[in-house]
Amino acid sequence: MHSYIAAMSKYATFSGRATRSEFWMFMLVSTLLNMGSWGLDTVLWAGRPRFMIIGTLVGLIHCLPSLAVFVRRLHDTDRTGAWYFFMLVPIVGTITILVFLCSRSTPGSNRFGPQSGSDAPMPSSGFVRS
Repeated sequence: MHSYIAAMSKYATFSGRATRSEFWMFMLVSTLLNMGSWGLDTVLWAGRPRFMIIGTLVGLIHCLPSLAVFVRRLHDTDRTGAWYFFMLVPIVGTITILVFLCSRSTPGSNRFGPQSGSDAPMPSSGFVRS
């Protein structure tokens, strides 16, 4: 939930980097919220014309933050946000972008900023194991 809140607080920040955990937790929580809101709309409007008001609002609320965290995730793999449009290429584009989103972060700093979060290498404890 912390990753979701962190991503929502940077809802229009297209610079910087987003770790895999931040990206995927945001996507999981936003997907569950969208599914829940559509289910709630279905229950509330059963038997009447389908006015999916709650689901539409929740979906609209997540549009910009989803795009921002997506671009920051691409930055974390040292790719520009323009790769987002590669998804328009049927099948190949979607699979390629999915591989990018699942790949490891660029170690250390890259052109989009320093590495942060759970994908960052852990500092040495100073103890040497034999």
